[in-house]
Amino acid sequence: MMRSSTPRRFTGWHMTGILVAFFAVVIAVNMLMATLAVRSFGGVVVDNSYVASQKFNGWLKAARAQEAQGWRETIAIDAQRRVQVSLADAAGAPLNGVALTATAAHPLGRAPDIALSFREVAPGRYSADRTLPAGRWRLSLTAADHHFVQEID
Repeated sequence: MMRSSTPRRFTGWHMTGILVAFFAVVIAVNMLMATLAVRSFGGVVVDNSYVASQKFNGWLKAARAQEAQGWRETIAIDAQRRVQVSLADAAGAPLNGVALTATAAHPLGRAPDIALSFREVAPGRYSADRTLPAGRWRLSLTAADHHFVQEID
């Protein structure tokens, strides 16, 4: 038995099926992307972006003043996940007896801030009193009238 070779007609139902399939894919991709975005962002970076923008020039001025003093800092995490800080003056001499404190904050606010205090373990070398959980942290250190900010893993 032979079949006829007449092509099938393209009807309105075919077009409806194509449109429904197209929009189903678009909606599914949008839902996936929205879900990933919500799950990957833990909160606000600043409380008020307008206020932060107004403070920006002051932050730059403070950073330039700090840089002009010439203090050098080295910030690292040891194997036990304790923050280690080395401080030196412009000539490279270690800075002894500096009152050093810090706050470790998760960059996206997913974990509560951790307050750290330091003790001097060697001339110009300081070790934190607590360990940090695994992950990336933004460390804000205050040493005398100096303020350092660094992200560490």
